[in-house]
Amino acid sequence: MYTDGACSRNPGPGGWGAILIYGDKIRKVSGFSAETTNNIMELTAFIEGMKILKEKCNIDLYTDSKYLTESATLWLPNWIRSGWKTSSKKDVKNIELWKEIVAFMSLHHINFNWVKGHDGNIYNEECDKMAREEITRNVN
Repeated sequence: MYTDGACSRNPGPGGWGAILIYGDKIRKVSGFSAETTNNIMELTAFIEGMKILKEKCNIDLYTDSKYLTESATLWLPNWIRSGWKTSSKKDVKNIELWKEIVAFMSLHHINFNWVKGHDGNIYNEECDKMAREEITRNVN
């Protein structure tokens, strides 16, 4: 799975895109939010991609979002242990989205991979294009 989110202004109108690849099958999904943030769109792209799955899967996720990859692999266990508080005792941002992600992580094995954005990765570039097209299509 490849995902990306985009936001025009931050906060502002945003879009997301996800591409799921299984063998020779490719499924693309994308969406729009009128008022959001880039981080919310990054999480939403992953969540919406996960919603497509019909059975337990091993997933290699590729995203240019360090917020998603680092949070899921480094910070999430501590957030859960601390009652959804950061190390500075503040509420974790986007808690409801993170709770959805935790639910998916309990059902599937997910390998989170960070890829450099805008660096020629064909599927990352396509997800970015899909997210930005959602903004253009819905704002103009």
